[in-house]
Amino acid sequence: MGRGIAQIAAQAGSQVLLLDSFEGAAVRGRDAIIAQWNRLLEKGKLDDAARDILSGRIRAVDSMQALASCDLVIEAVVEDLEVKRKLFRDLEAVVAPQAVLATNTSSLSVTAIGAAMAQPQRMVGFHFFNPVPLMKVVEVVAGFKTDAEVCQRLAAYAKQMGHAAVQAQDTPGFIVNHAGRGYGTEALRIAGEGVADFATIDRILKDQAGFRLGPFELLDLTALDVSHPVMESIYRQYYEEPRYRPSVITAQRLAAGALGRKTGEGFYRYVDGVAQQAPEPAVPALEGSPSVWISPRAARRPELIRLVHTLGAQLETGATPSSAALILVAPLGFDVTTVAAVDRLDATRTVGIDLMVDDAATKRRVLATNPATRPDMRDAAHALFARDGKAVSVIRDSGGFVTQRVVATIVNIAADMCQQQVCSPADLDTAVKLGLGYPQGPLAMGDLYGPTNMLEVLFNMQTVYGDPRYRPSPWLRRRGALGLSLTHTEE
Repeated sequence: MGRGIAQIAAQAGSQVLLLDSFEGAAVRGRDAIIAQWNRLLEKGKLDDAARDILSGRIRAVDSMQALASCDLVIEAVVEDLEVKRKLFRDLEAVVAPQAVLATNTSSLSVTAIGAAMAQPQRMVGFHFFNPVPLMKVVEVVAGFKTDAEVCQRLAAYAKQMGHAAVQAQDTPGFIVNHAGRGYGTEALRIAGEGVADFATIDRILKDQAGFRLGPFELLDLTALDVSHPVMESIYRQYYEEPRYRPSVITAQRLAAGALGRKTGEGFYRYVDGVAQQAPEPAVPALEGSPSVWISPRAARRPELIRLVHTLGAQLETGATPSSAALILVAPLGFDVTTVAAVDRLDATRTVGIDLMVDDAATKRRVLATNPATRPDMRDAAHALFARDGKAVSVIRDSGGFVTQRVVATIVNIAADMCQQQVCSPADLDTAVKLGLGYPQGPLAMGDLYGPTNMLEVLFNMQTVYGDPRYRPSPWLRRRGALGLSLTHTEE
């Protein structure tokens, strides 16, 4: 992390000094940065003159006294509060009174780090993401006593480095690690309920919602010895807020040492760095198929009717289904069991389909059975919706489908962050899209699928589960009630 920050600082035109408490580490860091520039030279992205200029801007030093002339000092030491506090107390005694002191902490309170300083107003969070040269976002975090002008100066410097600067209040997880709670934690809940296996959940969220990595692929990449403690830390710092509740699934794997790619085993087993996944279940081979009756209350019902017609099924148009029909429901937030019971449908023939997302925009359709669904009806639905070659996943019944649950949780947490004024809506979307690689920022995602749909999913899930983790944020409720977009800026 320190090397990456030093590299982009030099590329921005700064004279950079590297200091490390371990003997020889600063020199090795400088050599590694120059080696990176040499690789860029070999690829034709730098010429000799530019490489030499950059190399002349970076120097290893062996004492804190050598930092006396610095206008800005950025620390990237171990995530230990007392270690950082001592470091900044020592730095205060060395640098000029107007110098800015910045911490790259990802999990500690900027206010708590600066509390031991004589001048906490010049202490600020400057949180980069790995690998720093490629992750083009940095969180500028104001502590309780941080001078606003210091944040403005650092934001301008981040732009000079080629990074987008987002401004955050000093709250647990800042922006990215806070907003990122919804993706993995809700996926873990879904897996823990036996709704689908890890690979199926990953496939659904990649193919339906456009995420680059599934949540379990991502957890394997970041490694559980990093990600699980972050889950626990944010949960504790928010006084056991239900939305951030960690999972026993990751705790168990962490205890077993199944950390992910780096140990060769996590949610997947890895051979030569490649995840080993079982093939998807084959599409059932059926000679005929039953007629199809679609619930009048199905989400996107006209679209579902067109789809079923295009796929060649015989549609029933009566007020109730015939005794042999496949019954299709498309709920938002509710489980298939509840819909069948409330609408007095024959549960043995009832299958749900997730149509929160426009079918034309997805690479996968997701069906859900209920505990009474007959295997022949399940197979008939699977075969029908796979006729045009689009992938189909069949999951067990739950309160809401996988994509509905995960996306609604992501959007709700983001809305609550806006309610708390952790950051601006624009900075939230920028930070998450750049920092986590989501297909859209959380608020733009909510607009894409519809704020009222998000509310319906959350209200219905809260009804099914009776769990406060699904209570809608007031910020989301107000905008949904007024028909405003979530990216709408208040006057």
